Amino acid sequence: MSSNTNPIGLPPTRLIRQAQLTPGIVPVSHATLWRWVKLGQFPKPVKLGGNTTAWRCEDVRQWLDSKALAGVAA
Repeated sequence: MSSNTNPIGLPPTRLIRQAQLTPGIVPVSHATLWRWVKLGQFPKPVKLGGNTTAWRCEDVRQWLDSKALAGVAA
């Protein structure tokens, strides 16, 4: 990883794909992640193509920070 990453492995800016996101950074199943997206409990991904989606690292980091401030485990 480059020196522009934080301890959990998210670069300051960029896109991150689901396989990189779960379960390593967000410790839930793929199904749970998509359920949270549908319910508005997790940031919406960016559509990159027909079957390709990714999340903005800034959005994921903000979500993680909000959980940490609330004292809630991801």
